[in-house]
Amino acid sequence: MSIAATFKALKPSPVLSWKSTGRLQQTVANCVERLGRGLHSGDTFKVKILPAAAGLGRYFIFRSVVIPASINYAVKETPLCTTLSKDGCSIRTVEHLLSALEGSGVDNCHIQIDGDDEGDRSAEVPIFDGSAREWVEAIKQAGLKVAGDDKGESCDKLAPYLTEPVRVVRNDSFVAAFPCSKVNISYGIDYPQVPTIGRQWFSSSFSDDSFYSEQIASSRTFCIYEEVEEMRKLGLIKGGSAETAMICSKSRGWLNPPLRYNDEPCRHKVLDLIGDVSLLAQGGNQGLPVAHIVAYKAGHSLNTELVRHLSGIN
Repeated sequence: MSIAATFKALKPSPVLSWKSTGRLQQTVANCVERLGRGLHSGDTFKVKILPAAAGLGRYFIFRSVVIPASINYAVKETPLCTTLSKDGCSIRTVEHLLSALEGSGVDNCHIQIDGDDEGDRSAEVPIFDGSAREWVEAIKQAGLKVAGDDKGESCDKLAPYLTEPVRVVRNDSFVAAFPCSKVNISYGIDYPQVPTIGRQWFSSSFSDDSFYSEQIASSRTFCIYEEVEEMRKLGLIKGGSAETAMICSKSRGWLNPPLRYNDEPCRHKVLDLIGDVSLLAQGGNQGLPVAHIVAYKAGHSLNTELVRHLSGIN
């Protein structure tokens, strides 16, 4: 099945109405190339972001396997990241890159990813400083252009408008979405065992095009110092360091200050949410739904579960 056919095969959602944004679909004007280590594998990967035709959306190519950045290919349960998988190949930690692409308005692109081990069927998007800033800056440097379809014609960019409330719940965590005339996100976290982080809320409208790059993209991932060794025993964060994440101790507070924002941990959760929800995108259209999304103590698996409900594929 072709990439275009893959997106067209998605069933219409009973809770979404796709409407014009008044804009044309875009792609990158020039190639973006970056090299870096994966957070969990610790291996080095090269990523190239290349222009793609309108209607194709965002898709990865790894070991000659095409993996669309679509909820259809998202693994349901992967620890501490979002993973896409198809035909025996998988790509981990896609959320920061997808968040940057969604937030920067890159609707269509071909993402080529390569690793050193030719026999490895698993790849990972580099972590850099734990935020999406490296990707946003690279996209800005490359520039954007209107994407043409296979006939060279531009395409209207649609956005998914929510028509009725939707929610997913797991224990005391939830993600809910409510009909709204614009994109709003409210996110809460609660770490009672880590007083320095504690309970935080971040809430804002995303109507300003520059909001993502100025207020969200540079917020870094974080971890609890006392949990690091256990995560490494589980085979995770092999590429993690004080340069790739904020580290907070239960008793000593932040071990590698300063923070970029007082509520940086909460803002990073918003960054992750945008990347995960971007998997709703179809055919080069907007992935982030026009809705008020409210999340509390959620993670990648709950975020993608919401997208499955919105897509009607549960």
